[in-house]
Parts: sequence; structure tokens; C-alpha cells
Amino acid sequence: MSRKSKKKILAILPESIGGRLTTNSIISGFTQNNCQVQVYDELFDNNLDEVLDKKYDYIAGYDFSGLKIKVDNKLSIPSINYFSDDIRSNTSGKEWKKYLPYLEDDDNYTFYWDRQLTEYENIKNLHYLPHFVDFDIYKDMGNEPEFDLMFAGRLDTNYRLNFFEELVLKMPHLKVAWYAIDRHYRDARGRSEYPEIIDLCYMGFIDNEPEMARAINNTKIVFNMHSQGLTSLNYRTFQTVACKRLMITDYRDELALFEGYMPFYEDMSDLIFKIENYLDDKEAYKTITENCYKIAKQSHNSKDCIRYLLSVIK
Repeated sequence: MSRKSKKKILAILPESIGGRLTTNSIISGFTQNNCQVQVYDELFDNNLDEVLDKKYDYIAGYDFSGLKIKVDNKLSIPSINYFSDDIRSNTSGKEWKKYLPYLEDDDNYTFYWDRQLTEYENIKNLHYLPHFVDFDIYKDMGNEPEFDLMFAGRLDTNYRLNFFEELVLKMPHLKVAWYAIDRHYRDARGRSEYPEIIDLCYMGFIDNEPEMARAINNTKIVFNMHSQGLTSLNYRTFQTVACKRLMITDYRDELALFEGYMPFYEDMSDLIFKIENYLDDKEAYKTITENCYKIAKQSHNSKDCIRYLLSVIK
């Protein structure tokens, strides 16, 4: 692609932590595909009027963030909207009902991370695009992990909180790290029967890719509790395998991608058994992480996934 034909993209970095991490991998993909990217950070920037004075070919955002700016400012450029939250719920934004109809416009393109939810929807210009990461950022750093087990995300339901606490209580010999924003930490601590466990495990919050990559490298096993979607794996899965660390997840149909290598758990007892087994069996651990890494790098890397996205919107 020549310099004259570079696509100019305004990328909106949202306030939510999960959205910021996902959007950074999207931005990396645009850059790797020779696009010029202007980033507007909703958390820290306050010069939107100045940014909008420039000309762009597309505005790209996470959930409704980009579309909202397009609609509110009456922009006449196509929008690219990547959802890894349920489109029709408050998880994708409190004003989702207001902006949902605009997804039907011919110049707005929607990409959905969950295959089955994509099949259920009838929104115009809707395409399935699973999670992907920048393998230049998420990689094995070669360090010896400090933690045995890690969970990153909200403990916002009683099920999640109770499951996490029970796991820690039943495996007191393990060093466990939990990452979440401060208000989710305070909320979990306030509801917890064992606030000392929450205090012991809480390691702060992470809102950028390099720090998340270091945190994953600093643990041996990451475990998943999916909260949204029906069939597809969340962003944490691909962050973890890119760092060649072991992911143990609750079941999703998309696990078929990993050809039986990635372990999943059915209940607490099964999870505990698999954690203990893979911490002891270094050869099995290495076999799983190496194979999952190769599979994900081939099909879930930023450059190739954004190349597909760009081919769709042409």
C-alpha cells in the first residue's frame, strides 16, 4: 500500500479497562496494516473538537464509543464498531438503546466477538470477528512467575465472588493474584465473607497492554470465568496463550480452535484437580502452552484479523 493510499483512522480509546485493552490490539492491527491512526483517549484527553477538525476515512471504537461520537458530532465518515460485550445490554453502554438503530446505517460496520450471538442478530453490516491480540506485546518474557494462579476481572456477582473465595480457601498453598479496578475491589470486599482473602489476592488494576502482558508472564496459570457471550472465548484467553502461559477456562464451543489442547473445567473440583496436575506436570504444561500459542498466533493475531476487517469495509 502506498503512502498516498494509507487509510486515516480515528480510534476511540474508551474508559473501560477491558475496552482499552481490546482497542489497543485493534489499533496495533491498523498500524500493522499501514493505516495512519489518530487516537482519542476518552479517559485522559479533552481536545475532541480539535481532533475532529482533521479528516479521517473511518472512526473506530469499542462497543458504541466510536458510533456515539460520530452521531453526536454529526460526522459523515463510516464507523467501525467492535463489540466484545452484548450489543443489547448495559454492558455495551448505558445509552445502547439510543445508538442501536444507527448500526443499521449503510456506512456503519459492526464486528461481534461471539459467533452464536452474531448468528442470532440481523443488524446490517454485522460480521463475526473473534478476539485477537498483538503478539509483539503479548509474548513469553522468559521470567520465572511469582504467582501460581491469576484471575483478572470483576467479582461482581455472588457466583463469581463465592467461586473465587472457595478456590483460594481450598488451595491455601498457592499464591494467587487478582486484578480489577479499585471500585470492583471495594465492592467485592464489601460483599465478601472473607475480606482478608480479597486483600491478600488483590494486586491492583491494569489498563494497558504492556502491564497486562507482564502480569500474565508473572503467573503460571490463568483461569477464566466467562460472563458474556455464548460460544466464543474472551480476550483474556488470547492474551494468556500469546504469553505461553496456561489458560484453564470454563467451557466454550470455541475451544475446538485449540484442537483439544486447552484444558477446561466443569466445576470447582475439576478446576482444582487440573491446577494441581499442570503445576506438577511441567512437560504437559509446556506441550499445551506451545501448541496453543502456535494455533492462536496463526489465526488470532492483530495484523491478520484487522486485514480481514479492512477487506470487509472496502
